[in-house]
Formats: sequence, C-alpha cells, structure tokens
Amino acid sequence: MCKKSEKAMREIRRMIIGKDQTIRQVMTAILAGGHILIEDIPGVGKTTLALAFSRVLGLDYQRIQFTPDVMPTDIAGFSVYQKETGRFEYRKGAAMTNLLLADEMNRTSPKTQSALLEAMEEGKITVDGETRELPKPYIVIATQNPLGSIGTHSLPESQLDRFMIRISLGYPDKESEVAMLKQGSVNVTIDEIREQISVDELLAIRQEVEGIFVHDDILRYIVEIANRTRISKDLELGISPRGTIALLQMAKANAYLSNRSYMIPEDVKEVFLVTAGHRVIKSKEARIQKKTREEILKGILRAIPLPKGNRKG
Repeated sequence: MCKKSEKAMREIRRMIIGKDQTIRQVMTAILAGGHILIEDIPGVGKTTLALAFSRVLGLDYQRIQFTPDVMPTDIAGFSVYQKETGRFEYRKGAAMTNLLLADEMNRTSPKTQSALLEAMEEGKITVDGETRELPKPYIVIATQNPLGSIGTHSLPESQLDRFMIRISLGYPDKESEVAMLKQGSVNVTIDEIREQISVDELLAIRQEVEGIFVHDDILRYIVEIANRTRISKDLELGISPRGTIALLQMAKANAYLSNRSYMIPEDVKEVFLVTAGHRVIKSKEARIQKKTREEILKGILRAIPLPKGNRKG
C-alpha cells in the first residue's frame, strides 16, 4: 500500500510542479485522517491541488466558494416540505461528500464558518434535529486569504485547532514556472489525472497507519514538546491535547510514507511545524521582538534532547 501512496503522489506531481514537499504534507495529513488548511494568495494552485487529490484517491468532490452571503444551510443542507407526501425532504449541502474544498473560508461570517465544526470533528451533520453520517473518508481542504485582506474574518482558535495541518503553497521557483508554461502548451489537464488508490484502499491504509509502532520514549518526547509550548514565554497559547494527538498521527503517517512500520523522532520533527504552527499564539513580548512562530517552534525543538530509541542511523 505504501507503494500505491507514492504512485499517487507521483501522479499529482504531473499536475502540481515544483511542490513535492507540499504534496507529501497533504498526503500525510490525509493518511493521518485529518483536514488541511491552505493559507495563500489566489492563483497559486490551491483548487488544482484539491482536485488532483480527489482524482487520485477516487473521492467524491464538492467545492463551495465562501462569500459573505453563504449560509450554514449551504454547507449542512436543509429540509423542504413536499406537499404531495406531507413530509419534509432533505436536500444535501456541500458537506455531503468525501472531499470538500472550502474555498476562501475566511471571507464568510463566523456563523457560517462554525457550520463546518461538527462535520470536521464528528463526521456528522445535524439538520432540523436529525443527525446524518457523512461519507467515509471525509476530508476538508480549506483555503484562506492571508489575514489583513479586504473582507476577511479570522478563523477562531477552536476552528483552527480542527485542521491537522496548515500549509502555504507559495510562488513556484523560476524553473518550475517555466515547466508549468511548457505543460500548458501541451494541454495537460486535471482530466488526465488517474485514480491510483480506491476509497476502500484509502480506508485500509489509514488502518495500517494506526498500527505503526511508537515507543513510549517517543510518546514522552511528543508530550514534552507540547508542554514546552505551553510554558514558553514567547507563547501565550500552546499546543492543546488535540494538537498533541494530531502530531502523533502525522508522525505515524510520515513513518508509513517512509516505508517503516515504526516511528523515529525525526518523524515528529519533520511534521512539527505544519502541525503546530496554527495552534500557538505569540506572546506580547514575542510580537514586540518580531519573532516568528517558526523561529519560536524551531527553538523549542532544538532545546529538547532526542529520545535514544529508534533514531536514524
């Protein structure tokens, strides 16, 4: 199954050029059972990335463009009274799918943003008092404009914490952009991306990821990292217990994609920044000193000795 995962990423690289690390990060989060937040400017390929993953994983796909007038019912669905039968009939919302692209999520109201919370956390939606199961697997890839853009609403911490990772695609390097232009000239489209992993296979892979062996020393290492973020003078909000679990799941999936049945400390280090960066808030002192979250988190990692067991080499 690990070879199939690599084949799927290779297929996506045909469409998304020069972003190999980002593709792996998204695949890692999907295998770990999490949701993905992409913060970036328009036009760098966020929608194309989500479409490519839906294709290679054989997933049903829905996209909702968030604007100020989008309502919670657009996400969860609603009931319509049928005069002929005298009953209410449920009409599906955008969330009733395998992979939901929530585009420019922070352009809509906090009330509408919160409509995704139950779906993301529980895999269920409730309409008119009736709870419905969402398809399995259920994955949300949300995008947001950088904070400070006109018409944006900051996502609350409770919502941010439900995303397993936050990433940024960024501009391509020069050679990758040249390759993109060449690719356009030969008309390579999203329709040419082929399914590499079926829905059943993806669910089976997630079970294999769960079975990755983790030594107690590495579990203590993860908890120590989380605790350091909670007591750091540079942070006023550290990693929550949900964040600790996310870090473990991401590290397991990273070990799986590295074709190992066990975790090593480097797995934790490789996924730490994308898993923890959106879960912490800088202190007033850190903001005054203009420290970045990345600098603070890297400093915390450097200060903690690696566990002795299951190291590289």
